[in-house]
Amino acid sequence: MSDPNTPPPASDFIRDRVRADLDSGKVQQVVTRFPPEPNGYLHIGHAKAITLVFSIAKEFGGRCNLRMDDTNPEKEAQEYVDAIQDDVRWLGFEWDGLYYASDYFPQLFAWAEQLIENGLAYVDDQTAEQIADSRGTVRAPGKDSPFRDRPVAENLDLFRRMKSGEFPDGSKVLRARIDMAHPNLNLRDPVMYRVRKLHHQRTGDEWCIYPMYDWAHGQSDSIEGITHSLCTLEFEHHRPLYDWFCEKLGIWHPQQIEFARLNVEYMLTSKRKLLRLVEEQHVDGWDDPRMPTIRGLRRLGVPPEALVAFCRHVGIAKVNGTHELALLEHFVRDWLNQHAERRMAVLDPVELVIENWPSPEHVEWLEAGNNPEDPAAGTRQVPFSGKLWIEREDFMADPPKKFFRLGPGREVRLRFGFFVTCTGFDQDDAGNVTCIRCTYDPETKGGNAPDGRKVKGTIHWVSQAHAVAVEARLFEPLFREPDPASADGDAFVAMLRPDSRRGVTAHCEPSLGEATGGQRFQFERVGYFYCDAKDSKPGAPVFHRTVGLKDSWKKVQAKGD
Repeated sequence: MSDPNTPPPASDFIRDRVRADLDSGKVQQVVTRFPPEPNGYLHIGHAKAITLVFSIAKEFGGRCNLRMDDTNPEKEAQEYVDAIQDDVRWLGFEWDGLYYASDYFPQLFAWAEQLIENGLAYVDDQTAEQIADSRGTVRAPGKDSPFRDRPVAENLDLFRRMKSGEFPDGSKVLRARIDMAHPNLNLRDPVMYRVRKLHHQRTGDEWCIYPMYDWAHGQSDSIEGITHSLCTLEFEHHRPLYDWFCEKLGIWHPQQIEFARLNVEYMLTSKRKLLRLVEEQHVDGWDDPRMPTIRGLRRLGVPPEALVAFCRHVGIAKVNGTHELALLEHFVRDWLNQHAERRMAVLDPVELVIENWPSPEHVEWLEAGNNPEDPAAGTRQVPFSGKLWIEREDFMADPPKKFFRLGPGREVRLRFGFFVTCTGFDQDDAGNVTCIRCTYDPETKGGNAPDGRKVKGTIHWVSQAHAVAVEARLFEPLFREPDPASADGDAFVAMLRPDSRRGVTAHCEPSLGEATGGQRFQFERVGYFYCDAKDSKPGAPVFHRTVGLKDSWKKVQAKGD
């Protein structure tokens, strides 16, 4: 009998298929893989794929490989190989084996010769443009290549000469011989190899022909004994070709299963478009905190646990959709609320002077909790003096009825400190408030009145004499529109927000001056901030606002209830 306190196993169409394959005996051990091409940095869409393939393997007691699909040396580099491994580990996953498609070049070549010998592949002398023109359309069949019926011996000779470097780039390709009238255009004699005299980051100059993705991918899966080849939906129409190659070669045939890719509001995941943002300096590189790359999300301060929880929550679907940014922020905020220590910082300061403070030199040290969600986080001592900084928005000269913060004659609680009552304020010639004058009640230390009186407002503050000035960077979504991917051509550039990053000087309590890269804090009543390891220096930390405190997703859920 099952334990009623144990949640049921996760269920979706992929997991159901895996269970069925195990139960039937078709599969003895589940083996999955994450096969990125090392031609750029991973983005949030990859985070979903990583979470899925590694989780499936773990849930079913299987294995998961990390394989670099390094078949195009023109765009690939060791830099990306290293970054991919680092990002996968940052997300909390570890592969069972690290492989490279380039390791399989000899076997792929041998299998290509096998297809030639069986009359299922041929060398074509047409140009790329001619091949594209003869491919046909979804309504019209393609046209056979004039080289389609070359004798097997001639094809083998030409293919081996392609490998030996005898022919220039673009002069010949190897094509599978399937059906130029097939309703699926991917099966109209697809190209398997092209001549590219390029130096490969791992194989050097050993090869001058390189396999196409559709040829290398399925066979690499087969070599590694992959049982379930999980891909995003754009590969659904490639599955028949994946199956054809495995069947014609008579090799282990993994099951390819497609799922919807991860799309999030205000984010682009097109490598081409992201590259343009970097090259045209709309952003400060691939790790800019506004980028949807895993590197960018890391610098923004998104915890890996929150990103993985978000990916698991959105689940696995068969239809592409777009998820609200507020949902991702909800998971980020939820994790940070549990784990981030609290500190006080003022981002838009105005002076508050306590007129009845004992003396300018007098300092009270107040005990402040580090995290109310975690008693083990302990407390810290915060200095309180007669001159403070508070947020400008926490004072109004003529407050409306439901404004519960500071105003003339109003009493509020200073966080961890005392009750103060506003007695007046000063303004400059432009009408801006320059100083707020108050009195304090010394009997309310710690934020409670002995006579039991209540105040509705609590505001944060920083002692002027002890404040540390630090740089704080406030980020907004990079794009003004929620769906920049829908923009035609270059129109996505026009959607960029000019105010997506703003720097301010924050006045912080002293302990924040010693923050080091990688630390996360909640600036009370302001938001969650991350100490940037890249730009921070000893004694001069730089903070990135990861997310604000308002949880709009919870409001959406509440309305739904």
